[in-house]
Amino acid sequence: MARYTRLEVLTAMKQTGLIPVFYNGDFEVARNVAVACADGGAKVIEFTNRGDRAINVFTRLAEYRDAERPDIILGVGSVCDAPTAAMYIAAGADFVVSPLLDEDTARLCNSRKIPYSPGCGSVTEIHKAEILGVEICKIFPGAQVGGPAFAKAVKGPCPWTELMPTGGVSPTRESLTEWFNAGIACAGIGSKLISRELVADKDYSAITKKVKETIELIKEVRACGPSSGI
Repeated sequence: MARYTRLEVLTAMKQTGLIPVFYNGDFEVARNVAVACADGGAKVIEFTNRGDRAINVFTRLAEYRDAERPDIILGVGSVCDAPTAAMYIAAGADFVVSPLLDEDTARLCNSRKIPYSPGCGSVTEIHKAEILGVEICKIFPGAQVGGPAFAKAVKGPCPWTELMPTGGVSPTRESLTEWFNAGIACAGIGSKLISRELVADKDYSAITKKVKETIELIKEVRACGPSSGI
């Protein structure tokens, strides 16, 4: 069962503006990465369903979160179907992210009041997702579907739409300025934030530092330009 309500999760996603995205098949490493991100201020974390028996690692992460770090909002990504979503929801997922829009998954999450962010690449897909109860639509792959220009174009006729690009967002002032000025609600960032090198070196303090710097950049960008923000 989820630890946080749908409104709590969605509010935290928009307030922070950053959702770190990662996968690691080693529980100890995954735990340390999650803690490093949370210590940097990114409490909403997406663990992707990428490897064999990833659910086992996620379950242990959720148990650790419940016992030691209840401040962490833990979600799952790369979920393509409802049975997989159900498995992670049972393990304690606070939100579900997908690279695609799946109606059965949307209905399942909506019935359990779990935030669902499906990957959308057109205004029609975004519209269908919102009809199914989606609050924040994932733009995926962010760069390939049009980048910040796509987000800005969508927000023109559909200003109520909340967007979260993943893929194509870098933790730099230039990239964050382009995306947030285009009106996004938050951004998912993976390897450009949590690099393979830092994970391999187990330099978790550097991950914390990078996350903290990125959140500060987002705050500065929001203060200086237009954003769908909070």
